[in-house]
Amino acid sequence: MTSISSPKFKTQKTALFVLLLYIAALLSSIVLVIPGVRDFSLNLIPDSEHKEFVLMAWWNTIAFMIALVIMIIIIRRDKNFFNVFKEQRASIGVTIGWGVIGVFLAFSGQILASLIEVYLLGIKPGSENTALIMDITRVAPIMIVSSALLAPILEELIFRRVIFGSLIQRQNFWVSALISAVVFAVIHRDLPHLLVYTVMGLIFSFLYFKTKRLLAPIIAHMLMNGLVTLAQLNIDKIPQVIESIPK
Repeated sequence: MTSISSPKFKTQKTALFVLLLYIAALLSSIVLVIPGVRDFSLNLIPDSEHKEFVLMAWWNTIAFMIALVIMIIIIRRDKNFFNVFKEQRASIGVTIGWGVIGVFLAFSGQILASLIEVYLLGIKPGSENTALIMDITRVAPIMIVSSALLAPILEELIFRRVIFGSLIQRQNFWVSALISAVVFAVIHRDLPHLLVYTVMGLIFSFLYFKTKRLLAPIIAHMLMNGLVTLAQLNIDKIPQVIESIPK
């Protein structure tokens, strides 16, 4: 039984606080249903036909930022929080390299999972979750900070360090990775594409396990979200760029 004064108990408590902070950030928009709060918040935004989207973008970004700052403060008080593996960590250079490789692995896994969904499961392509985020981003670019920077850091802290990191100390890689990946997929609230998000979660867990550093999946996750956002925002310009290429 773990003593309440032991470093292990302290780390478990830190992980629980981090998880609760993430949940609080996700559910924070519930306060907008309080009479007067939504109207007051909307009045702070310049007149626009997309005020609701702008509010969602700023609320999400600020909530994630506050949660991340508090998490950092809590984690800094626990020197053992990132000591999940007994094996030696990869060097920073190798870790960054795996982070970049991870982008290609994640895109490849996403493509393979999408093909399975379309041709074997009969699921229509296209993610409602991604479409909604892009609709918000087009009218409120601040959403890029949330989707391409804050969300990857928070999600890797939760799904890789807290969930996978806790399970891997008791289970093998595949059990730990699969459970954390499925939870990662479910939290994105895009159930038709559960397989796609699960595969991505497995790949991010592999990067963490391979390098023993959370930095690797964070890099891969950031780059992937950033590239997807960039491509979606400029999708109308792609045909023009292709036509301008000398033949």
